[in-house]
Amino acid sequence: MTSQFHFKKRLLPLLFIFSLSLLAVTGCAKPADKEGGKAKGQKVVLNEVAHSIFYAPMYVAIEEGYFKEAGIEVELVTGFGADKTMTAVLSGEADIGFMGPETTVYATNEGAADVVKNFAQLTQRAGNFLVAREPMERFKWSSLKGKNVLGGRAGGMPEMVFEFVLKKNGIDPANDLTIDQSIDFGSTAAAFSGGSGDFTVEFEPSATALESEKAGYVVASVGVDSGYVPYTAFSAKESYINDNPDLIQAFVDALQKGMQFVTDHTSEEIAASIAPQFSDTDAKTITTIVNRYKEQDTWKNDLIFTEDAFTLLLDILDESGQLTDRPEYGTLITTEFAEKAAKNK
Repeated sequence: MTSQFHFKKRLLPLLFIFSLSLLAVTGCAKPADKEGGKAKGQKVVLNEVAHSIFYAPMYVAIEEGYFKEAGIEVELVTGFGADKTMTAVLSGEADIGFMGPETTVYATNEGAADVVKNFAQLTQRAGNFLVAREPMERFKWSSLKGKNVLGGRAGGMPEMVFEFVLKKNGIDPANDLTIDQSIDFGSTAAAFSGGSGDFTVEFEPSATALESEKAGYVVASVGVDSGYVPYTAFSAKESYINDNPDLIQAFVDALQKGMQFVTDHTSEEIAASIAPQFSDTDAKTITTIVNRYKEQDTWKNDLIFTEDAFTLLLDILDESGQLTDRPEYGTLITTEFAEKAAKNK
């Protein structure tokens, strides 16, 4: 039974309820007041899939005041999983979702009446790393054969891109190794530290934390070995985008400023900017993590979600056995806001 089936079981009752209630309720945000073509004093509930330094440009936009300058008050909520973030968007608990765009494909293929559409892409590489129990200076992906690896949720971008990398290196994810997908997101590092698995696939700051504890060692970057993939994007229900075009444009303009800051500044400066978002992590560790992501070209120069990237996403889903239909590019992607933001940066 695939995770897409589980996703369908979670979403279909919600989709039915929401379609019945569209005439009776509104979303979390009211239509934006406008001043000079910008949103004015508009509150936006933004549900992020996880809270990670991997998403630095978004936090820069918050901490440098770019959203406030655009007249937007962002309420940031962490969903702890793309399926939960999508549910928040569909239910109206969130205005905008930030997650892997594969979830928008699943929701559309499962019959979402109000399409959740991607309007800005943030990361262009996977953000997770392969961690081993001992340093491996000459690591090869073939070293995973016969090993037990703590992986991610089936059907989620982290796991699918990891398997994509394995296949690129001639490794059969189903038969050449054991991928443990029974551990909840966010708990794999603790499980690995406690003795589970030969390797684990970790996001930051978990990968660096394991290294600091000498409980694990980063031996490979999934993002480097996967190449460019549309890993995370911002999306909202099509009705919300249509009702709030000025707000969406102002939101994307602020994100573009955050992206430009990350492009133009050093890892130390970026770390200093986003430090309030990670009060439990020391400045040196934040800088190390930012530098790791910056060096592997994690962040785009713009927020445009291209058709080539969307085609690659569908191909990855198809290879993973998660794709029941291939939605049209224009159905799930709009680039008008990102293109305008890039032009004006």
